[in-house]
Amino acid sequence: MQFRITILGCSSAIPTKDRYPTAQLVDYSDRYFLVDCAEGTQMQLRRYRISFQRIQHILISHMHSDHFLGLPGLLSSMDLLGRKIPMHLYAPSEVISFIRHYKEMTHTPSNFELIFHEIKNQFEGILWENEQFIIRCFPLRHSVACHAFIFEERARPLRMKKNAIIQYGLTIEQIRLAKEGHDIIKADGKVIPNHSITTLPMHPRKYVYMTDTAFLPNVAERILEADVLYHEATFGQDFKIRAEQTQHSTALEAGKMAALARVKKLIIGHFSVRYTNTDSLLAEAKSEFTDTEVAFDGKVIDIPFAYRTFSSNHC
Repeated sequence: MQFRITILGCSSAIPTKDRYPTAQLVDYSDRYFLVDCAEGTQMQLRRYRISFQRIQHILISHMHSDHFLGLPGLLSSMDLLGRKIPMHLYAPSEVISFIRHYKEMTHTPSNFELIFHEIKNQFEGILWENEQFIIRCFPLRHSVACHAFIFEERARPLRMKKNAIIQYGLTIEQIRLAKEGHDIIKADGKVIPNHSITTLPMHPRKYVYMTDTAFLPNVAERILEADVLYHEATFGQDFKIRAEQTQHSTALEAGKMAALARVKKLIIGHFSVRYTNTDSLLAEAKSEFTDTEVAFDGKVIDIPFAYRTFSSNHC
């Protein structure tokens, strides 16, 4: 199953000729989630050939214009292009009120249902889930209420080895128990060790999106061992005081967060317009966490499957 993130914009408040403000598209098994929606997002979706109409969920991290101002235009275009399927919007109450007032004031009734899901201040928990995938959020610290998003696969059951079912004549109930990790006891008392009939499943993949926020080392435990962490790096250490004043993070602090959380890869973004060249920000982050990359508009991150290693419970 594909797990892909496309960076649609990685600038902070002001766009540049090379960087649009914040927006991302998370594609899990052909289910599209738009994460933040700055001005120009619909143009970026067109540029990178991502269909508007396949998006069914939009998540907005907070009520700052560089994270939601693209919503009116995008929703309007979806309507004009004949969208019929519902759209789910997960956002702070202020963003929901803005969209409602916009639609009322412009007298633009929709041909599709817009379903609102309020993300309350300081909420931590599940936003959406199905049998395979779950999206959680937790609060950050910024000048307004802001949330991080975790996109994570559910843990898979153990897999049955080929021919084990026939070899041991396993019943449906025994197969269920084996997948849950139990040894199987046959009618004659013979014990079939679980590891002899099952293999470990793929490791559940996890993507974490954190912007905008002051450096919060205490949240590292919430995102432990994520495959990819996208963390804001609005400033370098040369503007650390400004970062503290605006409750943003520096690239160095993004690297520290990745190290604390023991993630596999760090992507830094949400760059201030001050930085036309991000080499210094990359160097800062890498001084704390080696496997760091710089975001850029159009960057695609694929999270591959990873086989789990055997542990003491499966040997």
